[in-house]
Amino acid sequence: MAPKTPKVVVTRKLPDAIELRMMELFDTTLNESDEPFSREQLIEAVAHADVLVPTLTDTLDADVLSRAGTNLKLIANFGTGFDHIDIKAAQGKGITVTNTPGVLTEDTADITMGLILGVLRRMSEGARLLRSGGWAGWSPASMLGQRVAGKRLGIVGMGRIGQAVAQRARAFGMSIHYHNRNRVLAKTEEALEATYWESLDQMLARMDVISVNCPHTPATFHLLSARRLRLMQPHAVLVNTARGEIVDELALVQMLEHSDIAGVGLDVFEREPAMNPKLLTLDNVVLLPHMGSATQEGRMDMGEKVMINIKAHADGHNPPDRVLEGLL
Repeated sequence: MAPKTPKVVVTRKLPDAIELRMMELFDTTLNESDEPFSREQLIEAVAHADVLVPTLTDTLDADVLSRAGTNLKLIANFGTGFDHIDIKAAQGKGITVTNTPGVLTEDTADITMGLILGVLRRMSEGARLLRSGGWAGWSPASMLGQRVAGKRLGIVGMGRIGQAVAQRARAFGMSIHYHNRNRVLAKTEEALEATYWESLDQMLARMDVISVNCPHTPATFHLLSARRLRLMQPHAVLVNTARGEIVDELALVQMLEHSDIAGVGLDVFEREPAMNPKLLTLDNVVLLPHMGSATQEGRMDMGEKVMINIKAHADGHNPPDRVLEGLL
């Protein structure tokens, strides 16, 4: 007997080619408007779907998941991060959760390096000066930034993305330092010429650039607290392409206002899409609209992984990208 075609609900607009293939493979309901689901729509979806394909804009907490119907057996997340899903609540309902690891590593590392360059060399300030019509021509003392080569880069979170950032930074002549929950393999340290810091506090106090590349979990919420941010040197800059909640954004803004640090590059925000309006008034910031993974290739690869996970589950196999409790 052929396996039942799963009823799949997709919560956001995906690339056309991915949606077309999902329609061919599964009984798929799409979100053609691309408006994020309301809480009521999420509850309706979990009540009737066999498979839910959410994104980071969907909060699947214990209350929403408590409304899940008996047919919902898989949440195939379209994304690497899964902090918007209550994994334990899902497991308690017998629901498998998958994600799309690995496919966004290079894209996110690229945008991280771009932000490091942009902040150190004051690229956004220069662009704004040109657009405002305020540029009066070249001057030997104008728009002086910081040289990238020779700077000490401190990476918070040395997973796939952190290591990819380290590879790029080495090519620009930066020295690599990192803090991680667990020390990486010696051969990885050797290949990246990376120095491990067991103490995050000590690393923050000694770096020229801090790059946040760790996942958002309860343990990393405000990992870079007001106290820790104050450990950074006045000439140092911070870049965050992970999750906004890892950094105390209010404390960060206050430090920027008082020139306690030299600048920041942010692709993520603590309460996005809302953001602290003061960030928009500061010169020493480079701000991007959570576009670190936004490449055509990356989105296609994410969709392929989602479909592989759904197909494996529908065929009675363990999906290759299950989120296991040990990752929490």
